[in-house]
Amino acid sequence: MRSARIDLALDSGALILPPAGRIAVWRPVAGDDLSALPQDRVTVLTGFRPDHDHFRARGFATDPAPPYAAGIVCLPRARDHARALLAQAAAQVAPGGPVAVDGQKTDGIDSVLKELRARVPLSEALSKAHGKIAVFPAGPGLEDWAATDRQVEGFTTRPGVFSADGPDRGSMLLAAALPPKLGPKVVDLGAGWGYLSRAVLARQGVKRLDLVEAEAEALDCARLNIADDRARFHWADATTFRPESLVETVVMNPPFHTGRAADPALGAAFIAAARRMMAPDGVLWLVANRHLPYDAPLTEHFLDVEPIGGDPAFRLIRAAKPRRPAR
Repeated sequence: MRSARIDLALDSGALILPPAGRIAVWRPVAGDDLSALPQDRVTVLTGFRPDHDHFRARGFATDPAPPYAAGIVCLPRARDHARALLAQAAAQVAPGGPVAVDGQKTDGIDSVLKELRARVPLSEALSKAHGKIAVFPAGPGLEDWAATDRQVEGFTTRPGVFSADGPDRGSMLLAAALPPKLGPKVVDLGAGWGYLSRAVLARQGVKRLDLVEAEAEALDCARLNIADDRARFHWADATTFRPESLVETVVMNPPFHTGRAADPALGAAFIAAARRMMAPDGVLWLVANRHLPYDAPLTEHFLDVEPIGGDPAFRLIRAAKPRRPAR
């Protein structure tokens, strides 16, 4: 557990917090225990809206306010994203201030520590709860790890966003399968950096498109990729988002992981959210991995569900006639 490793680093003296100043914690996830830190001095920095809301609701500051006296980087799985966060911490913590990097072995902490050791004065790594934590002083040495925009097939992406190296196969299949005309009000649930949204805006009949995305970096990319006055951008949890009025069309390629763990309930929650926001004549266009158990939630929320193609890995589904909730 992250809290156990932070406790160990503090108790052993590997991590010595300055007596004053803000302590930045990059990318903790909902459920992480930060009680070992003085909460009145902690700023939680995450672009993932559910995690942001979780810590904000518990009284943590969440607005960036560098420079910081110390920092803790909660290691994400994606290597380029991890590097970018470490470069950010090294630049935003006051020179010489402690920066701790904490992560699970399954998230690549060993390889990251090996890379860091060749670049900065890194402390001995402490091991606990299937992970490791180590500390280095903020300062130069990681500038080339800083996040930079990528140009991929006419789109801008960034480290840490889903499918940063190019459009994923599922989204490509769904974009090609959309009909020539869609309803006037459309929601792209989990819009990412805007690949499906651009395909939606190329269809006839679309007067407004709401892009809903929980990852702030991905939504920033979408703003660069979608130059269209019909588009509205929402940094929001797709499972709880409500549009201004009921919509005729929802498109989505929902995620099915929470952190490292597969969580089909997440996609089911997307399907339920789509039903809640749809007009009686609304249509959902969905792509999903074939192994995911979405048949039950689809038939629970829609009267008319039909497969419309796909490939050996993905299936495309059209769901219409959203069921009204029982009163």
